[in-house]
Amino acid sequence: MQENFKDKNEQNEKKSPISQPVNFVFEIIRVLVISLAIVLPIRTYIVQPFFVSGESMKPNFNNYEYILVDELSYRFREPQRGEVIVFKYPLNKKDSYIKRIIGLPGETIKFDNGKIVIVKPNGETLTLDESSYLPNPAPVSFPEITLAENEFYVRGDNRILSFDSKDWGPIKREDIIGRVWLRIWPINKVQAFQAPDYK
Repeated sequence: MQENFKDKNEQNEKKSPISQPVNFVFEIIRVLVISLAIVLPIRTYIVQPFFVSGESMKPNFNNYEYILVDELSYRFREPQRGEVIVFKYPLNKKDSYIKRIIGLPGETIKFDNGKIVIVKPNGETLTLDESSYLPNPAPVSFPEITLAENEFYVRGDNRILSFDSKDWGPIKREDIIGRVWLRIWPINKVQAFQAPDYK
């Protein structure tokens, strides 16, 4: 009985150098498949990371900051004024831009006496108070524009340097990727974002 037991152990020991690497490779493949099954749907439908590139959103977002973009919310509601969004650049859909929503579908956007003025479809007028995110906004004029039913007017917070809707017009609803939800880098500037209250 003991001899048989030893023989079996010896056989297992002889097999183990081969079986262990095979099991290890299998485990790696299994972990990768499970990870992809979890990560890909999250990146595609829920949250996607982006690096801020450029200075068009200063002082609120700086070059090389790492942000998370919420792609889920806009599947259930429409974008709101003041939200910072990531979208496909209208003149080259391969590029993604970050800007702030200023005008909503159907509204007329105009520049009056250093302020952005919104004329809503019902005729109500709103002069934007942007002091909550732009303590010292630089008044940069632009032509009056009326948006179609699926268009949004976006501006960069760095009004002097930003290349935005004043230069290439409004963006389409279908080109919006999502709203900027969270800044996760640098670590000392971690912050969640929501639309300002203009009232």
